[in-house]
Amino acid sequence: MIYEIKLNIGYEYLSAVNDARHVLRVRPRAMAGQRLLSVVLAIEPRPDETFSELDFFGNALDHVLIQQPHQTLDVSMTARVSVARGAPDLSATPSVGDLIEVSLASQVSNSSGPMHYLGDSRVVRTSPSLTAYAAEAVDLSAPAGEAALALARRIQADFDYAPGATKVDTPLEDAFAQREGVCQDFAHVMIAALRGVGVPAAYVSGYLRTTPPPGKPRLEGADAMHAWVSVWLGAKLGWRGFDPTNGVEALNDHIVVAVGRDYSDVAPIDGVLMTAGPQTTTHSVDVKPID
Repeated sequence: MIYEIKLNIGYEYLSAVNDARHVLRVRPRAMAGQRLLSVVLAIEPRPDETFSELDFFGNALDHVLIQQPHQTLDVSMTARVSVARGAPDLSATPSVGDLIEVSLASQVSNSSGPMHYLGDSRVVRTSPSLTAYAAEAVDLSAPAGEAALALARRIQADFDYAPGATKVDTPLEDAFAQREGVCQDFAHVMIAALRGVGVPAAYVSGYLRTTPPPGKPRLEGADAMHAWVSVWLGAKLGWRGFDPTNGVEALNDHIVVAVGRDYSDVAPIDGVLMTAGPQTTTHSVDVKPID
């Protein structure tokens, strides 16, 4: 499947910004099962300096310096991406118990190694309540892939998708207690739950197919950047995606932008600026199949 993706992020500041440094993570990744065919990134006002690099996790970063006074910032990205991921046989994955043992013994230290996704991170903290939630849903004797999908479906069933119920900095425990939120909250809940029982889990940000196939329901979270979870299923199968917002595997409807330990590693835009007063933000995404 080939997609055309359009992203627009806008900021309006009450007082002029005199100096701003931003890091953007909005370009789709080039990776197994996903080819980046073209990408155009536009920033207004025009930056005084830019440079691009890959971070430790393999995410594409665009560093931006704007030194001219401005009261608005507009970021737009247009890309074409080819996605072709085969559905893995989840029943053939190692049992959860075996996967936990292999994960703890792994000495792979690069970004694909499970060791980076087992412990607490800046946003995700394991807790007795989240670990107990996972223990109820995850059978240690079950194939790990099937167990991960079952947990994603349980989160979809137990939590209400409610834009506005949480903010980007709402603590994970609060979202878990109130059983509502958005894709970021559900991804963090699933990650904390899996790590609590010893299963490596990573946070994924990206884009989601806007128009569903005939007869299929529209997926939640398609009008903004989406979030889901990547679970390590052993050295043979590697990392596979699961979407707890929609209770599905993350296959050809999901376009990966960035992967990290939690949202703080993959935020689409962050940085430092000097201004006074509040700011307003707009964010829109359109993902259109073109074949």
